[in-house]
Parts: sequence; C-alpha cells; structure tokens
Amino acid sequence: MAAPKTRKPADTDDLFSIAASPNAAAKAGKPASTKATKGDGTYSAKDIEVLEGLEPVRRRPGMYIGGTDEKALHHLFAEVLDNSMDEAVAGHANWIEVTFDEDGSLTVADNGRGIPVDPHPKFKNKSALEVILTTLHSGGKFGGKAYETSGGLHGVGVSVVNALSDRFEVEVARDQTLYTQSYVRGAPTGKLADKGRVHNRRGTRITFHPDPEIFGKGARFIPKRLYKMARSKAYLFGGVEIRWTCAASLIGDDTPQSEVLHFPGGLVDYLRASLNGYDTVTADAFTGKVSKAGSHGSVEWAISWFGGGDGFLHSYCNTVPTTEGGTHEAGLRAALVKGLKAYGDMVGNRKAGQIQADDVLGTAGAMLSVFIREPEFQGQTKEKLSSPEAQRLVEKAIGDHFDHWLTAAPLQANKLLDWVIDRADERLRRRQEKDVARKSATRKLRLPGKLADCSQSAADGSEIFIVEGDSAGGSAKQARDRASQAILPLRGKILNVASASGAKLAQNQQISDLIQALGVRTGSHYREADLRYDKVIIMTDADVDGAHIASLLITFFYRELPDLIRQGHLYMAAPPLYKLTQGGKTLYARDDVHKDELLEKEFSGKGKVEVSRFKGLGEMMPAQLKETTMARGKRTLLRVVVPADEAKETGIAIERLMGGKPELRFQFIQEHAAFARDLDI
Repeated sequence: MAAPKTRKPADTDDLFSIAASPNAAAKAGKPASTKATKGDGTYSAKDIEVLEGLEPVRRRPGMYIGGTDEKALHHLFAEVLDNSMDEAVAGHANWIEVTFDEDGSLTVADNGRGIPVDPHPKFKNKSALEVILTTLHSGGKFGGKAYETSGGLHGVGVSVVNALSDRFEVEVARDQTLYTQSYVRGAPTGKLADKGRVHNRRGTRITFHPDPEIFGKGARFIPKRLYKMARSKAYLFGGVEIRWTCAASLIGDDTPQSEVLHFPGGLVDYLRASLNGYDTVTADAFTGKVSKAGSHGSVEWAISWFGGGDGFLHSYCNTVPTTEGGTHEAGLRAALVKGLKAYGDMVGNRKAGQIQADDVLGTAGAMLSVFIREPEFQGQTKEKLSSPEAQRLVEKAIGDHFDHWLTAAPLQANKLLDWVIDRADERLRRRQEKDVARKSATRKLRLPGKLADCSQSAADGSEIFIVEGDSAGGSAKQARDRASQAILPLRGKILNVASASGAKLAQNQQISDLIQALGVRTGSHYREADLRYDKVIIMTDADVDGAHIASLLITFFYRELPDLIRQGHLYMAAPPLYKLTQGGKTLYARDDVHKDELLEKEFSGKGKVEVSRFKGLGEMMPAQLKETTMARGKRTLLRVVVPADEAKETGIAIERLMGGKPELRFQFIQEHAAFARDLDI
C-alpha cells in the first residue's frame, strides 16, 4: 500500500509491498565486504563479461521490469497487451482476446496487421519476427512511421517477456498465411514455420508462461488483477473490444469467467463506473476530448466532484497507466486551478485567489488519457511521464475547454467554485488550528522522555521519525534538522494491535509514547487539528526485521489511526541496504536489485568495487543517514495510502496476515510465497 511521496500508488499495490521488500536480506552480524572481482586481484580485458542477446534481461530482470515480485510478473502481461492496444489505437485492430489458461499461461491475440515475418535487412538469416523477439531495442515503434503513438515497444517489451518465459509461442496471420515459432527462455526452438494458407484471419497471437527460475516456483497470475488491467484498456479506447476468458478453476472471487469488455463512452464510462453510489456536486461531469491538438497528440478527460469520499486521479499515456503521475497530470492541475481562479475573478469572488490544486482535486474523481509521439518515461516500467510537451498539451487543451464549461453554465460553475473555496477555507482553518493546537499541546502534553522534539511550533513542514532502538535513534538525532524534524525511538517490536486485546493495547508503553508524541487520540476521537506533525515517518532497517517492525507500525496506524493515513500524513523512509565504494566514489543501494543496477551502470569496467552491507540504521554514520534517508531533496519517502476502491480488500488482507488466526496467515503466505524471498517464520 506504500507509494511515492508525491503520488498515490497503483490500484494493485498492497499494504506491505514496500515494507516487506522481496529483496530484503537477513541481518548480518557486521557489514560484509566483498569485491566485484575475484581470483588473484588482477583486472584485465578477460575479466570483461559481455552479455549478448537477451541474457542481460535474465541476469538483471529488475532493470527491465522492476523486480521479480507479483507486480513485475503482471507487468509481462501489460507489455504484451500494450502492443495489441497499439494496433487498435492505430486503427488496424478492433478486438483483442485475453485468455488465462489452467496451466498458468496467458494468451493475448488481436486482429491487427501481424508482426512482420519477412527477412530483416540487417540480419539476413533471421525473420523480422525473430529479430523483434530476441533483440533488445528493435521494433516498429522507434521510427514513428508504423505507429503515430504507442504504449508498448515490440523490441523492448515483448523481447523481455520472451526472455523471462520458459515457454513462449507466437502465431502470425499475415498476407493470408499463418506463421508460427516457439521459444524457451528467449531462445528459438526452431526456425519460423510456414503453416500454409489461412482465410478470414489476421493478426498476432502470443502465448507465454512465466519462467519459475525467475519468478519462483508456483508464481501465478491473479485473475482479478488481469481482468482489471484488461478492463481499464477497454475504457481507454472505445474502438476496441476486449474478450476476456479465464479457466474456472483459477477463479476464487467474483471475477467473471468470461466477458466482452467494450465501452464506447471511453473515460466517461470509466468515471461513471468509478463513482457509482456517490452524490456529485455538479449535475454534469466535465468531460472532453481534443484529438490531434496541433500535431502533438490528443487528450481525453473526465472529471466530477463528489462528497463522501477521497478524490482520485487515474492517468494514462498511450493507454499505459502512469501510476506515479507526471507532466500530463501537472498540466491538468494547472488548467483546473487557473480556470477556477479566473472564473472567480470574473464573478468578483476574491476568495478564489486562495485556491490550490489539492482544493480542486481533493474531492474530485478524475480520469486523464493522453496520446503523444515518442513519450519519455522515468524508468523501464513507464510509471511516470516526463515529456515536457505533455504538460503544455494538456494544460492548453483542458484549460480552453474548462473556461468554456464554466462560463456556459454559471449556476453549475458557481456551485463548483463555492465547493472548492469551502475546501480551501477548511485547509486554511486546519493549518491555523494545527499551529494553535501544537503550541498549546507542547505546553500541556506530557511528552515521552525519549522524544527529541523539533524546535518549530507550526505543524506544517514538521516531521517525526519513528525509529527502532536507541542506537538508530542516536544516529537519527544527530542527522536530523533540529528545527523541523523530531525523533522518537521505540525499543523492540511494537505490539501487534491486530491480535491484541483492548486492555493489552491500553497498557502498552510504546503505543502510549507514540500516541502522546503525535498529540492525538485514537479511533473516532482522532482530530487532524491535534496532530503535532505534518509527516509521520516510519524509519526502520532495510532488512526483514525492519520490514516486520514497519508492518506492525502500519497495522497500528491502520487500525487505530485510519484518518491519519487517509489524510496523507503517514510515510515510510527508504534507507539503503548497501554502500558501494570505488576510489573516491560512493553510492548507496536500497536493495539487491538496485545494487546490481548500480554495479552495472555506474561501476562497470572501472576496477574493484567494495560492497558493504549495513546491518542497521544505528551502524550508519549520522552524515550517511542524513544524506541517504533524512535530508529533504535527497531522500525517498513512500506515502502509505489505502485506495478507496480497495478499502475492503485491504482490511481483509491485514486481518489475514496480522490477525489472531494462524491458519489465515498460513494461507496468505501460501498464496504469496512465490514472491517471498525472506519469510520471518
């Protein structure tokens, strides 16, 4: 359930996906020091290893799909589906079939043009199909001629899927001829086979089975997650019909066994389904579509304001979900804020000047989809859009339409303006109450003796770090910014509130200290105005024990202070697990995947690299802790959230994993064991 600081997580992130990192390793007695080179210590040309073909993908899958966990496994499906969606968006396909078979394999088929099979001009003895499936950075989407916009890259996405599958089969129906070829772990088992003439068939059909050597034995796709991914694609492009089928034996919930997913209304249908049951502020949603704005791309959006729940913003680029946001979301926010401020100025409402983006989107349900040429993303898994032109495109397209939408219906516009101003007033009032409450709380509260409080009295911008143990607390106290960062050390593992009685909870000193330091009361008595800090940051060791403590703390906040999470105050720090040194150069890695990535990209071929593993935060020098984990502008913070549409599932997951019934916990571990690297049992 953890997400990056500035953005809510994907719908499919789970509560402990960051806390219990699959790359965490067991604690060591002291930092282990290893060398990147072996043998007699010499370093020459013979030590340089060249990985050819798809071997780099199998050696370092995290560099291509972000890891080998459940999220990474489902990213394989996303890559294959994206390619079929590109055919549909380009106007060459109108249906896609998705089939999840009993043996754990997935099939994605479309009626598009089919991947080219003629000999490749650069590789005379290989078909274009084989080049695409076995060569990184090949494909028909780099030149911009075959596709105006695309979400997948045949030469990156599909070749990576091929490399990470123990079975990969492709059928291409093209020019009334059927071609087939099979692969095992990225290597073809034979030449492209011509199966003869076919009529009334065209397109590409890919069947793949994830390699257990990479993802672990028993790793399986989750039907509900696959179904949601397919459904969201159908919402994003009304011109495609996605035919979903799943083996009945694989379904253990309300996921349909088969369904035709087709939504001609696009994002409007998507928003309507997401807001089912909520009362909206305005009678009409703000929706629109600008196709081929100039020569830059197209934008589609659907936004409605509602009461009784938290707002959400789902954004996409070329049908790829951008779960960490990006420049297109920045354009949307700017357009809405500018539009409402301008309208307020026009009607003489001076309070409109205090409106901020959170006031506008805090109670809005928003869907945003852009199609642009050659989009730039941060990271291989395309979760954050970084293309500068996307912000300009979205801000202009939505801004012009929003101005017209407001002025065309003044009664509706005034109602929305008043609603947003109320949110702004509430935000300002809360800030003022926090400042007053914090000052009075500091005077009245009997704060825990171990708390090293910050000097500023205002809650805004202040932070409290919850750390494990006096040793880590000592380092953190020296590393902090005394003006705005407080430190509360906790000794040992906190009480598991999911299985503890109320009496035991009331008697627990650690929990009492924590609640006192925060200045709040639990449950229905919680008031945000009482909270003494803007950010509550869990900072534990980057190993399995630290993950356990973080899980217990998150469970406490979820059970006893859910509104603190809902209002966006709970975060997790991301301390490093490794220190990598080469001469005067030092870098830090958060986990094994990151370490391997740094060794590959930053230190490759430059001599010996000393790799040290931290056994805990207390072992780090204060300067190191400050630089890597605590200093604003350098650190990574992960905000803990519970997606509104997954609140029920989250509660069930916590009860199963952390509750008092060991049989439910055992069942949970069995279901997720394929993605566990370190189980503290």
